[in-house]
Amino acid sequence: MTDSPDSTTGPATGPTAGSGTGATAPAGPPATAPDLTKTGAAVGEPAPAGSGAPTAFLEVRDLKVHFPTDDGIVKSVDGLSFTLEKGRTLGIVGESGSGKSVTSLAVMGLHRASRQQRAKVDMSGEIWLDGKELVGADPDEVRRLRGREMAMIFQDPLSALHPYYTVGNQIVEAYRVHHDVDKKTARKRAVEMLDRVGIPQPDKRVDDHPHQFSGGMRQRAMIAMALVNNPELLIADEPTTALDVTVQAQILDLIRDLQKEFGSAVIIITHDLGVVAELADQLLVMYGGRCIERGPADKVFYEPQHPYTWGLLGSMPRIDREQTERLIPVKGSPPSLINVPGGCAFNPRCPYADLPKDNVTRTVRPELREAGGGGHVAACHLAQEERERIWTEEIAPKL
Repeated sequence: MTDSPDSTTGPATGPTAGSGTGATAPAGPPATAPDLTKTGAAVGEPAPAGSGAPTAFLEVRDLKVHFPTDDGIVKSVDGLSFTLEKGRTLGIVGESGSGKSVTSLAVMGLHRASRQQRAKVDMSGEIWLDGKELVGADPDEVRRLRGREMAMIFQDPLSALHPYYTVGNQIVEAYRVHHDVDKKTARKRAVEMLDRVGIPQPDKRVDDHPHQFSGGMRQRAMIAMALVNNPELLIADEPTTALDVTVQAQILDLIRDLQKEFGSAVIIITHDLGVVAELADQLLVMYGGRCIERGPADKVFYEPQHPYTWGLLGSMPRIDREQTERLIPVKGSPPSLINVPGGCAFNPRCPYADLPKDNVTRTVRPELREAGGGGHVAACHLAQEERERIWTEEIAPKL
């Protein structure tokens, strides 16, 4: 059985990425940057775990997802907190292995969907969805919410869709598990959703198998399955991976349009900052299983406060001006989540690790601190004045 989500919300207030394909960096700050703190797009500060029911639609508090292995404990998510309101889009970015997908699966309750899975994961913290706490909830209750209240577009639709059943049968199943309707009514709903997401001749293609769809069509079918029950939270995990730039733009436009119609909360997970520049109101940058920067999209793009975020921005191509130099990659590789470096996890790759005194970068783990106001926070030992100087004099001119 395949669960499904639905889309929502208002127009994204984050910077646009030129062509909308996710292939470019933001061209520069708008003439008058919107005050995201007044529109409600600023990221609210999550309350500590144990503080009772929150007022935000989705609130994650000190989430930890650890996997015991023979080599040690894999700390895939290690103390993550954020909030999200209906009608808003949160972009979670970071390299592969930073904990993005594990976070999304935790919100969906898929780490503890069976007894065998629960035995293989240590999960703590709180996940509040519309007043319901999910980490400590009965798995059957979370299963009833999955597909109806919250849904997910998975990264690889070819593996997420069952090869034996037709696309239509899988959408029908996702609909009937939450609605007491006959197959004829559910099939009509499946055809309607395939039409909504732009599948040509949906009344005929509904009987095709996944291998008969192109990559872009399979992704659209996954979106249709996600939206068939009009969920209030939609999680899109790398929704444009392996798609050409034209189809990428179409998929992003589709998510945006459906979000406007339904007003859902959306989490979009990606390693591509250009994708979230097109959609997100809020950004959360993950590294080593933790949040290292969080804030309104405009602030994170135009006033980034963490060297890792600078590295991500520097590795993005641009099409709004001539590219005279090679892209600047982030040196080194992401850390092992079994042996995360001491102090700041980014310190082995950070070119500014030696600037703070007393070797604090390698011995003390930095906590999230206010960085410029408006709900913008960052976990970095560099003084804010020093970060602003480096960004203005060394990093920004090269982007």
